[in-house]
Amino acid sequence: MGLSRLAALHGVATSFSPSPDVTVSVPDDTVTAVLAALGVDAATPEDVRRSLAAAETAAASRLLPPTVVTWSGEPLPAALTGLPHGTLLTVDPEPDTSAAPGPLRMRVLPAPAGDAPPTPSWWTEPPPGIHRLTLRTPDRRHATATLVVAPDRVPQPPPRTHGFLVQLYSLLSARSWGMGDLADLADLAAWAGRTQGSGFVQINPLHAAVPGRPTDPSPYRPSSRRFPDPVHLHIESIPEYGHVAEPGRTALDDLRQEAAALREAVLDKGALIDRDAVLELKRQALEIVHRVPLSPGRRAAYCDFLAAQGQALEDHALWCALAEVHGPRWREWPEGLRDSRSPQSARARTDLLDRVDFHCRLAWLTDTQLAAAQSAARESGMAVGIVHDLAVGVHPDGADTWAQQDAFARGMSVGAPPDAFNAHGQDWGLPPWRPDALAKSGYAPFRALLRGLLAHAGALRIDHVMGLFRLWWVPEGLPPTEGTYVAQDAEAMLAVLVLEAHRAGAVVVGEDLGTVEPGVREALARRGVLGTSVLWFERDWAGDGRPLAPGEWRQGCVATATTHDLPSTAARLTGEHVTLRHRLGLLPRPLEQELAEDAADTAEWLAFLARLRLLPEGEGDEEAAVRAVHRFLRSTPALMSGVWLPDTVGDRRPQNLPGTWDQYPNWRLPIADADGHPVTLEEITASPRLHRLTAVLTDGPESRTAPPGARPS
Repeated sequence: MGLSRLAALHGVATSFSPSPDVTVSVPDDTVTAVLAALGVDAATPEDVRRSLAAAETAAASRLLPPTVVTWSGEPLPAALTGLPHGTLLTVDPEPDTSAAPGPLRMRVLPAPAGDAPPTPSWWTEPPPGIHRLTLRTPDRRHATATLVVAPDRVPQPPPRTHGFLVQLYSLLSARSWGMGDLADLADLAAWAGRTQGSGFVQINPLHAAVPGRPTDPSPYRPSSRRFPDPVHLHIESIPEYGHVAEPGRTALDDLRQEAAALREAVLDKGALIDRDAVLELKRQALEIVHRVPLSPGRRAAYCDFLAAQGQALEDHALWCALAEVHGPRWREWPEGLRDSRSPQSARARTDLLDRVDFHCRLAWLTDTQLAAAQSAARESGMAVGIVHDLAVGVHPDGADTWAQQDAFARGMSVGAPPDAFNAHGQDWGLPPWRPDALAKSGYAPFRALLRGLLAHAGALRIDHVMGLFRLWWVPEGLPPTEGTYVAQDAEAMLAVLVLEAHRAGAVVVGEDLGTVEPGVREALARRGVLGTSVLWFERDWAGDGRPLAPGEWRQGCVATATTHDLPSTAARLTGEHVTLRHRLGLLPRPLEQELAEDAADTAEWLAFLARLRLLPEGEGDEEAAVRAVHRFLRSTPALMSGVWLPDTVGDRRPQNLPGTWDQYPNWRLPIADADGHPVTLEEITASPRLHRLTAVLTDGPESRTAPPGARPS
């Protein structure tokens, strides 16, 4: 009982339910290891008794939790409703909060007779923001906390907005250096907004990757979520590029020719996207461009960026500079450099000043091109613009874990418990944030992360949004089946998210696919966070299990036919995704059985579409079925509907095939047509197949002709 009570006080689960009628106990060794990662000693029964006594004493004597959340116009939280009469509260806005000019002072009064109002009469609501709350009781007890005052909901998109979903690296144009870049993103957004009436373009995370050869190509296991990766830069768009003199100009021309060869190898010779080769060419080019002095105006803008980013950028740039010298695994660096605040790291900031400045400059250049992409999207008429993606975590050897070691749980990895689809569970290799460290800091790391991502975003997609509520922690050395859930303070996480989205005027989309804890979707919907609804999974699971009628879909979602982790729509309709998994040995049952079940599922959906008169009689080919699927999505009440850009040209290959590593070229495929031939951005936008599909989205005539010179698709 003692260990269970101790675990509960720290948000650590001692059992979980993989299905409604099954409860599984968590091994004591797992609970002990997780508590240790939270700084709680439970190694022996005596340690448990001592830690439990300390935790209960602290809870009983605590006047305020480290972070207090209030929602605008809503009743006060319990932390502020049971205070002794006469308690004085002082609210001081933090420097980064555009709030009241001075502190607010309130004294707790006795509750009025009769029914109490939603908030006590003594309470004066501070403006939305981050504040410092100080409490002093009549008996002179004293406490301080971070006060988060959040609006009740995040901004909402205009109804019936449609847009495109794309993995940016896969979108090569005729000018790309071997993979899609931020100029390609700006061009796609400008085209989509102006010619298709699109409201958004959703892309993969652009977080900085861990360097090395080979680099992990997954955008969901980055070195840092706080800063973007300069591999996405369009070199020729950097203003200093045009001022490079000889011999640098000749060197740049040579690099452009090598980049053209990389691009042609991908587009014409069947090569995979080689992120490492692209990064090396761009690094050489950026070294040359870096030698060009900034103009006075550009220098002033760069200095403003440095001042705004502060310590976080300096840490990131120093990590990048040290990785050039000692390799990307900071736990293997000389001991003094493993601590970002050590005297040795301080000396390195001076010794490597030029390299630190170089990496700071790259972050600034990437930030300016991110801003340009969002500006292009909004100027094209997009209601939302660029939808950026927040990965669920970071690489254990990356810049964020080095710079913010106290915020991460050592020896732990995030994953997923065993379920009906994966009996072995999952270990994603991503260290989790410590909930106690976040609360103690007033959620400063989360606030700063969101603020950076939302700076040039019309919306933010949050991967595995259930992680705002709880995460599955796996102790190092144990299988995923022996992990456990650790709770977050979901109220605080949501309040920070809503506040930062409100400040940025941005929509928030949560990826809530898979196993979702009861109440999570309702809590997210209450705060205006949109969900993700994929057509093939939307069935009446509480009833007959048949396809869910369009009118029964939730409004608060992005409705799509697929995602980057799922088969393309063409592959789903033809069953090719099943044969692909068979070739790779990933099917749990015989091929014939899997094909029959998949074909029955597809046939049921197509028959449903036909009954709804979304699949006209005589249009029985695969392309017509893809259009019917998107007619269906547009007929739902979903606020946003997204089209997987590869679907517009009939691509049959998934960008990522979960459960594979070397067996499949995850995250390295360019967009291709129905015949498997890679296509450029220019060819995609001119594709007759695309224009037949987008006519469905814009309610225009499907006979609409493509621009002159369109390549048949």
